[in-house]
Amino acid sequence: MKTFYGIDLPNPLMLGTAQYPSPAILEQAVRESGAGVATVSLRREGAGGTGQAFWQIVQDLGVLILPNTAGCHTVKEAVTTAHMAREVFDTKWIKLELIGHTDSLQPDVFQLVEAARVLTEDGFQVFPYTTEDLIVAERLLMAGCEILMPWGAPIGSGRGLNNEYALRAMRAEYPDVPLVIDAGIGLPSHAAHAMELGYDAVLLNTAVARAGDPVVMARAMMGAIQAGRLAHEADPIAARDMAEASTPVIGKAFLS
Repeated sequence: MKTFYGIDLPNPLMLGTAQYPSPAILEQAVRESGAGVATVSLRREGAGGTGQAFWQIVQDLGVLILPNTAGCHTVKEAVTTAHMAREVFDTKWIKLELIGHTDSLQPDVFQLVEAARVLTEDGFQVFPYTTEDLIVAERLLMAGCEILMPWGAPIGSGRGLNNEYALRAMRAEYPDVPLVIDAGIGLPSHAAHAMELGYDAVLLNTAVARAGDPVVMARAMMGAIQAGRLAHEADPIAARDMAEASTPVIGKAFLS
């Protein structure tokens, strides 16, 4: 498994911390998932005067913290939020989100590349939420990113992997770059499929937080991701259009 800016993850699941029914359920879900990383939105979770208690819950989980710039629409907003997150969490890691389309929450890739350049020059280790576009991916790597996080589908949509062809192409184009499917995962089977494609981790939030039982879903996601990774490592058979007999013909008795 690839390292993430030199750090080995204990589990290739990254779990968001928003929208849970209660702090207690959030804590249970993260622990049951075995997630190696918890993502935190500084702006959202700090609202309403409950921020300090929330930070304490997350820090007590004992997982790596990946602050994000959720809700930012400009380079200035994202850079400012990143600096605030670095001060609060004492980490160089930042998940860079720059939203360009209100309905789909699709990244504004032009501003994303610029913000990534600014932040990496300032010492941040950037995890960019991007599309599956190979040209954008190349520009992000040139800007200093060492990890790419293409979306599977729009945030919160639960549609799984909308463009498998492009995701396969990205994996093939960048075999040595850590790749994370970020957003759109709705079912454990989606997460398993991402790992079967050779991706190094999966980041999800809504699929667990908004499930009828977030704790059970967190456990299911953990199992699916582990199964998907093992399947990829096992070098699965290729799909075929026609049947192929599993029983050998040689040695079989024939009646004449």
